[in-house]
Amino acid sequence: MMVLMMIGDIVGRPGRTILREKLPILKKEYGVDFVIANGENAAGGNGITQKIAQELFISGIDFLTMGNHIWDNKDVFNFIEEESRMIRPANYPPGTPGRGYQIVKTESGISIGIINISGRTFMSALDCPFRTADLILDKIKDNTDIVIVDFHAEATSEKIAMGWYLDGRVTLVAGTHTHVQTADERILPNGTAYITDLGMTGPIDSILGIEKEPVIKKFISHLPARFEVAKGVSQINGIIVEIDEKTGKAKNIYRMYIKEI
Repeated sequence: MMVLMMIGDIVGRPGRTILREKLPILKKEYGVDFVIANGENAAGGNGITQKIAQELFISGIDFLTMGNHIWDNKDVFNFIEEESRMIRPANYPPGTPGRGYQIVKTESGISIGIINISGRTFMSALDCPFRTADLILDKIKDNTDIVIVDFHAEATSEKIAMGWYLDGRVTLVAGTHTHVQTADERILPNGTAYITDLGMTGPIDSILGIEKEPVIKKFISHLPARFEVAKGVSQINGIIVEIDEKTGKAKNIYRMYIKEI
C-alpha cells in the first residue's frame, strides 16, 4: 500500500516554517511515501521563487503544484522550464512556460502521474478543465495507474463535478485555492479519493493567511489596501491517502489538521 500526503496552499514564511518543523515528523508518523503540496502562495503570499521552491523541497516536499498566482513573482520565469518537480495549471494557452502535468517516481520506483488544472467559474477564462483532463489522461494512461489531480478552483460545484467526472479514471481529485479545508473527504464509488479543498498551511488567526484588518477594511470601504501575510500560530492542512499501487485505486483518505502548540 502506497501512502500519499497532499498539503493545502502554503502561505508565506509561516507556512514554510511550520512545514520545516513538522513535516519530517509527520512523514515518519504516517509512513508517507510521497508528498505533494500547492506552493502558489509560498513567496510572501503571492507566487513562488526558485529559492523558496528549494527550501520546500529540502523541508521534505517531493512535488509542487501551483494555481492562478503562479505568475505573481517574476522569478518563476527563471526556473519553471527546468524544474521537473513543479507544474502549473495545464489549461493555460499553448506556449505558456512550464508543464501542466508530470510523471514522477517515488523512491521505491512507483510511477505517479500528477496533473494541475485550474477551474473557470469565478476565475480566468482558460481552456475547459474537463476536456484538458481528458486530453492528459489519454496521453499518460499507458504509463501509470496512479494519477493525482490538483483542481485549483473557486466554486465548490465545479470541484465536485470534476470529482464525479474523473471517478474511476484517477486516484485522487483534491481541490485547492479557497484556503478553507472542507469536511467532505471520501472515496467515490469507482475508487477515486476526493476532497473539495485541502485547506491552507499558514497562519490561523488570519483571513486566508492574510492580516485581518486590511482585508476587513477593504470589504467595508471598497478602497485599495495593502495585504501582508499574517503572523502568529500556524497550521498544516492536507490529507493522507492510502493507495493500492497495483490498481491505482484509493483505499482510504484521512483529513489532516496540524496546529502549532
